[in-house]
Amino acid sequence: MTVSITGQDAALLGGQGSILMRQRRDHADLDAMMNRYLCGQDTPEDLHDLWQNIVQLVFSHAFAEETVLWPLLRRGCADGVELTTRVELEHQAVNELIARIERSPQDARRDEWIRQAFALISQDIRDEEDELLPCLRDAHSDRQLRWIGAAWEAVRVTAPTHPHPGVPRRPPGNALSGLPLSAFDRLRDFLPATTWAGRRATLIIGGSSATAAMVVLARIAARRQLRRRDHQKVLR
Repeated sequence: MTVSITGQDAALLGGQGSILMRQRRDHADLDAMMNRYLCGQDTPEDLHDLWQNIVQLVFSHAFAEETVLWPLLRRGCADGVELTTRVELEHQAVNELIARIERSPQDARRDEWIRQAFALISQDIRDEEDELLPCLRDAHSDRQLRWIGAAWEAVRVTAPTHPHPGVPRRPPGNALSGLPLSAFDRLRDFLPATTWAGRRATLIIGGSSATAAMVVLARIAARRQLRRRDHQKVLR
């Protein structure tokens, strides 16, 4: 029987450094920030900063899940493919909605879109804590959960921090795109594009990031093609 990780203490979830506790802390932070945002008691400037913090946490968290956790679940959980596919669809919906919000800062529908995004994020949290993460608990020892937690954290702190709806949800595609996109996103976070200089820098880095990603993908495709040819020669 699957038991939600919500409300369980650290000892039952593998310790403070386990992936389950790390996930739950991020989820709690997101819940608190979304509730604060919806209260609307902050100044416009503070709400802007709060929104940026939410976005950055949502996408770094989700990228690390898709890179580290979901492959483990697909291999080690009976319903892993079905469960991770559902959550990947939720992640894609959040990506598309927040990308729309970021493209349209003056749109009258922005507040409604933000509420929709928060509802999707809350549903995603529930699905993960009630169904996906308990599968990790069942399949791994406390020590393994702490190793997984360390790997997930290493990816999270270097992951993209903004929506990229066109990026694949699964490795290796997401990981190949992640490095240049992360550099681009973190420059955006450091240098908001509110001035001409900021917009120009963002465009330059964005173009460089896209070029770097294309070069990496092209090299990998070329290596795979060479391996296929070598394999075919051996078979002949």
